[in-house]
Order: sequence, then structure tokens, then C-alpha cells
Amino acid sequence: MDRLHELNAFIAVVEAGGFSAAARTTGDSQSAISKAVGSLEKRLGVMLFNRSTRRVTLTDQGQRYYDRTKPLIDEMQDADTELTKGTLGVSGLIRIAASATFGRLHILPLIPILLSRNAGLQVDLILSDTVRDMVEDRIDLAIRVGAVDEPDAVVRRVAVTPLICVGSRQYFERHGIPEVPMELVDHNCLLYGGLAESKNWPFVGRDGRFSVPVRGNLSSNSVETIRTAVLAGVGIGMFAGVSLSEELSHPDIMIILKDFTGDVRDINLVWPKRRFVPARVRQVTDFFAEAIPQRI
Repeated sequence: MDRLHELNAFIAVVEAGGFSAAARTTGDSQSAISKAVGSLEKRLGVMLFNRSTRRVTLTDQGQRYYDRTKPLIDEMQDADTELTKGTLGVSGLIRIAASATFGRLHILPLIPILLSRNAGLQVDLILSDTVRDMVEDRIDLAIRVGAVDEPDAVVRRVAVTPLICVGSRQYFERHGIPEVPMELVDHNCLLYGGLAESKNWPFVGRDGRFSVPVRGNLSSNSVETIRTAVLAGVGIGMFAGVSLSEELSHPDIMIILKDFTGDVRDINLVWPKRRFVPARVRQVTDFFAEAIPQRI
């Protein structure tokens, strides 16, 4: 029996939730679907499904096999689409992940332009400060600020953004303005990330790079939370400059320690490692590679 037919039948059963439902979805008979899956199991030498009179579920081996083969089938379909439709106007679904604040400020405003140029494109934009697992979450393109700690990923740097230290005038009127980084130990520094007693903020001086341990009464895994707290006068924050494009023009916000904040963060476009990258992903990547630097 054709291996591709076996594989398509297997995936249809998984996604439809049963053999009869898979038959209705594919247009094949239930016996043909069952025969194809049985032939696949015999060839592999493992049981892919737990079968009962009530339902069909994947075995552990079946789940692993589905996780490995489903992306391959998707890529084959993408390859067929490229050849039959060409690449002038890309179409289909693309899942894009970006951090919440950066995505809201710089990616979301570009989406209408992207869609207007590609009428057949569908975008699923996932905004989260949590770094998503690109393979597990089926992310096609991630747009990240900072280092990418994924050795198998394909990374394309498109811009850089400086780190800046900021606070509100109302905070500095109460507590004074630190003139050198070490004075931050006496200030309320708002920490991005999980709860921690202290963190080190990076700076650059005449003798090179150094860090200062800082503490504060508020930490959050949300950049938006830290931005709001800084604007409210709660304390001092350190941000990638792209995350403060709205606040930098605010009359109450002050940038401090400018002579010591020469560090930068890369803005990267990231693909998960895969043998085939669909035309729509490549074209959307090229779009952001051109558009993002113009906004930074």
C-alpha cells in the first residue's frame, strides 16, 4: 500500500477523532481508512492507536509519530501550493509570535500593510512576554528582542535597540537622580522577570562592561506592567528602547545614566529549524526585515 496514503489516513484519524469521522473527512470508506492504518502499524511494528468501542486514542508511540510526521505532510502541501500557485501572492496561515509590548507597538501596526499586499494570507499573531516553544506551538516566525537561546533555530538580525534607564520626574523629585550606576543600590528599581531579591543591570564605563545589583518592591514578567509602574512614579526601570517609544516623548519621563548605558539588544527574526520553509514564511520574513528597521 502507498506509504503516503497510509500516513494521510493515520493523520486523518488523529485529527478527526476516529475512523468513521476520518472516512467522512477524506471521502474514503471506513474500511479503507482502517486498512491503511493497519498496514502502517504492521510496517512500523507498533500500535499507533488504543481502540475501544467508545473511542480511539493515540498510544505514546502514536503521539510521537504524529508529532514527527504532521509537519512533514504540511510542508509537502506547502511545496505543492508553491508550484501550483506561484509565489507572487502568498496565501495560507502564518503564526507569528512576538513579545507583548514590542508586538503591540511595532508589529501590530505593520499587519494591515502585510495583509493588504497579500490578500490570501491569514495571520495568527501571538503576543506574549513568555518565549514560546516554536515547534510545540507551531510558530512559523518569531520576532524577538534579545538573544535567541535556540541552537537549532535560524536567526536573522534586522536591527538593534539600546538599553535605557528611565524614571518619572515625580519619583526623582522625591528620591533624587542617581548620577552613577552604583547609586542605584539606594533606589527602588523595578525588575522585569520573575520574583527575585535582586538582579544585575548591565552598564558600560571607561573600564568596560560592568553590572550593578539592584532591588525593588515590584517585579513582573510583563514589560507593560513595569512601564506603567515607572510612569506612575513607583521606581526606576531598565528597558530596550523599542519598548518605550510612547513614553520617551512623555513630559514626566526622564532618561538617566546616559553615559553608562551603551549596551544594545538585537531584534531578530527567527525560524524553527526545518528542512522546508514555505514561501509565505520567507516572504513575510522579508517584509518584516525591511519594515522593522524603518520603525526603530
